[in-house]
Amino acid sequence: MSEPTEANEPVESTGESGPERHVRVVLVDDHRMFRTGVQAEIGRTEQTGVEVVGEAADVDQAVTVITATRPEVVLLDVHLPGGGGVEVLRRCAALMADTEQPVRFLALSVSDAAEDVIGVIRGGARGYVTKTITGTDLVDSVFRVQDGDAVFSPRLAGFVLDAFASTDAPPVDEDLDRLTQREREVLRLIARGYAYKEIAKQLFISVKTVESHVSAVLRKLQLSNRHELTRWATARRLV
Repeated sequence: MSEPTEANEPVESTGESGPERHVRVVLVDDHRMFRTGVQAEIGRTEQTGVEVVGEAADVDQAVTVITATRPEVVLLDVHLPGGGGVEVLRRCAALMADTEQPVRFLALSVSDAAEDVIGVIRGGARGYVTKTITGTDLVDSVFRVQDGDAVFSPRLAGFVLDAFASTDAPPVDEDLDRLTQREREVLRLIARGYAYKEIAKQLFISVKTVESHVSAVLRKLQLSNRHELTRWATARRLV
């Protein structure tokens, strides 16, 4: 057997038979262009050993596709229509618990917020990487998760260690719970000083949609402007 592939080296092929290892993957993300990009980057099975066997854009689609294909690994976005990645994990709990053919989840998200990381790890995901990851590193992460390892982008590992160092459950924030996953994402970016155009570009949505989310957040939190919103988010350490 060949030596383990380093994260910064290309996946080696064993010749005409292709890569020595093989993993079946489902992509779950509500942005079609992003799914297409990931498929093009890692789904070249003859070179990477990764076979993309299904895609989904929301929670219901994800559960249906995952149940039908039974992949080894699911690349799961945190923010999805229908309840988010945590809801997918909840509804796929039996598949994750299958001792003979477990389905393992690796979160792949633009968000690097501690609450998102901890939420999906508590839900059963084996790791969490951000969308800044390279294709080679993502392939390596997929195979590591297939093997049962826990995989995190470097700065995110600290969130998990801190969270699980204490057995106390995090307090419930009723105000924050009023917001949808997408509204929380927009909230954090606004609080970090991003302009509407920058948020739209980062989240692959229109400026008008960003404005609608901001209006909804201000209404639900009973705030008047983005300055109050920033203070609110900072006080809760969401920035």
